[in-house]
Amino acid sequence: MTWQPTASIEQLKKRSQWLKDLRAFFYARSVMEVDTPILSSAATPDLHLRSLKTSVQVPGIKDKQPYFLHTSPEYPMKRLLCAGSGDIFYLGKVFRDGDLSARHQVEFTLLEWYRLGFDLTEIMAETATLIQLVIGPKPTQMLSYEQAFRQYAGVSSIHVATAEECRQCLARHQIPEVIGVDKDDKVLWEQLILTEVIEPLLGQNAITYLFHYPARDAALAEISKENPQVALRFEVFVEGMELANGYQELQDSDGYRDRFEASLSDRIAHGAEPVPVDNYLLDALKEKGLPECSGVALGVDRLFMLAAKHKNIESVIPFGLGNA
Repeated sequence: MTWQPTASIEQLKKRSQWLKDLRAFFYARSVMEVDTPILSSAATPDLHLRSLKTSVQVPGIKDKQPYFLHTSPEYPMKRLLCAGSGDIFYLGKVFRDGDLSARHQVEFTLLEWYRLGFDLTEIMAETATLIQLVIGPKPTQMLSYEQAFRQYAGVSSIHVATAEECRQCLARHQIPEVIGVDKDDKVLWEQLILTEVIEPLLGQNAITYLFHYPARDAALAEISKENPQVALRFEVFVEGMELANGYQELQDSDGYRDRFEASLSDRIAHGAEPVPVDNYLLDALKEKGLPECSGVALGVDRLFMLAAKHKNIESVIPFGLGNA
């Protein structure tokens, strides 16, 4: 334990310049910076995102009210888009409980932006330009989810592959089998191939874009009209590390409600605490509607760690959780 910063002052000076460069990137493109609330009465229902919870003494209300620290500014940003904001970006702190490692901090800096009229190809191209602004020139690699399984795992058609084929793939790559899990749970075995076999190989000497995730993993992305098996979603990897996640955004208000309800059911099924959904967002989507747009969320601290060629995220932030 020490009072000293986890990053050197020289590194923090570089961080300050990189933050300035990121803002300049968007201001040069007439994208408006927005400052959304960190506290919210709602939380993301995604099973894999754990929100930090607190309570607020609201004047005029006897009992303290539960509030959540946001895991992303996505919901209020989409409300702004519905209100007619135009292109917007957010650069600031978000919080995700349970994430603490060389690549994770519970509190971290996120860059999120939305571009009206951009399709998946256009938003991926802009993301590459922004990443190269910080880490320097790198070639880009475009891989569909299905291509990645074929190229790196030897699974020819993952969308129709069986659980047994996935388990055989893991055995070939000497990945230990998870004990006590349904051997027919194809989704789980497929996810293990992705995280244990494929992802560590992505982004080596390139910025790799993995796109067209399965429709079941759409989150809040549109489903492809040409191929309903896939979602218009991508993730970016550099040196085996996920750096950004983006969508061609779902616009259908009923679709949002359906996906929120499905996520809540998933939480309950896995023993996770249910959370209140963002009814303000649902009202905005129903009353005004989300314009055609694409959005990206990018982990800024990870980007800076790559640029500095460091292996621990604490080396590019002023203070880690251990001495905050």
